[in-house]
Amino acid sequence: MQGTAPEGQSISRPSRVSLHPGLLLLLILIGFGLGAGTYQLARYPSGGGGRAVAIETYAKASHLVREGERIRVPPNSPLRGKLTVEAVAAKDIRRTLVIPAVVEADPARTVKVLPPVAGRVIDLKVQLGARVAKGDVLAAIESSDLAQAVSDLEKARSTLKLTKQTLDRLLSLEKTSAIAVKDREQAQSDYAQAQSEFERSQSRLQAIGVSVDQKADSRLLSMKAPVAGSVIDLQMASGAFLNDATAPVMTIADLSTVWVTANVPENDTSLIVKGQSVDVVFAAYPKEVFKGNVLFVSDVLESDTRRTKVRIAFSNPDMWLKPNMFANAAFLSPEQAMPVVPTGALVLKNESDQVFVEVEPWTFEERPIEIAFQDDNQAVIKSGLKVGDRVVVNGAVLLND
Repeated sequence: MQGTAPEGQSISRPSRVSLHPGLLLLLILIGFGLGAGTYQLARYPSGGGGRAVAIETYAKASHLVREGERIRVPPNSPLRGKLTVEAVAAKDIRRTLVIPAVVEADPARTVKVLPPVAGRVIDLKVQLGARVAKGDVLAAIESSDLAQAVSDLEKARSTLKLTKQTLDRLLSLEKTSAIAVKDREQAQSDYAQAQSEFERSQSRLQAIGVSVDQKADSRLLSMKAPVAGSVIDLQMASGAFLNDATAPVMTIADLSTVWVTANVPENDTSLIVKGQSVDVVFAAYPKEVFKGNVLFVSDVLESDTRRTKVRIAFSNPDMWLKPNMFANAAFLSPEQAMPVVPTGALVLKNESDQVFVEVEPWTFEERPIEIAFQDDNQAVIKSGLKVGDRVVVNGAVLLND
């Protein structure tokens, strides 16, 4: 609040000093320069040596220092109390790989039965899953092709007989010079052709599976089993007409020996070798363990499933093991020493596993690794580490950027 002066007196006011804008800017710049100089003197009091002291002071105050590809933990860093470094140990590993499997018939003991002629099935003698002996009648087929084949054989037999008689007669007449030489030669040619046709007709009937002396119903064919075994596939029925001689009508397999086939994932293929021990447990017999050995490992990887076929052969005299049965095959890999690290040492970076390896005291490098598999809280290393390497097993995530 402004007062009033006594009568006869005047109030003096402080005078304002007006600075030119350019002069004011000059004063500000001078002040900034003096401050910067003072800071530099305080930071580097002795030139280059002061700069080194400053860097050392910064390192002591930092948790870690990155030097190219290496990470160094300074002496006064609190991280030293949080990191645990241990040497990579070796462990004898014998991995058991359990893979689903299925029972299959041995292809070397399996025969696909083809219809020898076109015709109609008038009687089917077997059922799916039935056991048959070699030569057993599988089905009766009525076929016009069979009748034609029998007729061709009779014609060839008759022609052969006639040409033989003609040739014998001409040979007798030739001795008395009653015929020309060309007539005898023609008779010999006719006889040779007739003999060839007769042999062809016989081979045709034998291929069909019919005796060359068949005289009964020439249209009825008895299709017989080519081998002993079990009918594991059936594609015909009574009344069906068979017109494709290349299409199998049934499959017969000798199941006295069967295969157990497992599809092993690509990542585990290296663990399976020929002759390796396998324990197989079938769903039908859960309390029994069938012991076998790997018979076959495919050289080809299935492109759609990324798996390798592995087969184990089992003797099956009592027919306990039937095609399409499910099982679990436990492959016992040989014991081998492999480097292992605690799972706490693993750090995920760019979708790959890595660890921090100590290359000098409290100096570490990132190293990518490949894990074979994990066993509880330990990781078995396939590549990237060797026994004796020192790695950060606790607190490794603190070194990760």
